[in-house]
Amino acid sequence: MIDVNAYLGHFAFRQLRNNTAEGLLRLMDRKRIERAVVSSAASITYRNAHSGNEEIAAEIRDHRGRLIPSAVLNPTYAGWRDDLKACHEEFGMKGLRLYPRWHSYKLTDPECLDLVHAATERNMVVSIPLRVEDRRQQSWLVDVPDVDKDEIAGLVKAAPKAQFILMSGSGFAGSVLGRKNNGLPANYAVEICLLSALLANELGRLLEDLGEDRVVFGTGMPFHYPDPAILKLDVLEASESVKEKIRRGNAARLLRLT
Repeated sequence: MIDVNAYLGHFAFRQLRNNTAEGLLRLMDRKRIERAVVSSAASITYRNAHSGNEEIAAEIRDHRGRLIPSAVLNPTYAGWRDDLKACHEEFGMKGLRLYPRWHSYKLTDPECLDLVHAATERNMVVSIPLRVEDRRQQSWLVDVPDVDKDEIAGLVKAAPKAQFILMSGSGFAGSVLGRKNNGLPANYAVEICLLSALLANELGRLLEDLGEDRVVFGTGMPFHYPDPAILKLDVLEASESVKEKIRRGNAARLLRLT
């Protein structure tokens, strides 16, 4: 399995376990997860998000075969162009993660579009976690809503050459993002960690409406336990070839992994 949604480092409002490279790899071994895309949990709340990128690059230096780094940058912070260059050319980061609610901008702001276009020119996949935590469980110091799906739709339409992964979200099937023939470019995939595979079976509906090439495996660890995401694939009513695409094939293609 290739997990497109994992983290290393500390989070300002909550203790995380298995948040070092060694700890995460031990957890991955127990759950038979081959590789994971990781970004800095600290960058979500750092004033300068790039400091977390530097920490991640150092943390995974000896584990690049299994841990794939993804940058976290704030397009409203001065110097992001230099930071993006460092993340891609110096740290070898294959992706970019955006936190518009935590970093106080909109995905359709000109600054964000500039960052997305610049990352796309470098063949970096752009990931958008819709949430970090359930809003009901957040610290009393913050009140951060989920990223709006219509706002995401505006971004994917404005950047048709980009490749997006939408992570840590649910309710896609009831939005424009999950509808068949929705008029949007097919430049985004949906990660499964918060999707239902029984009852409403949003996972099955997205496979039918978006296609088997646009759903990817992710756990959200260590914010979440990996077991529910793994179990969803076990109970999913789909062929083994489709499950294999979700487990690793689609992510390997999107991230250009050998």
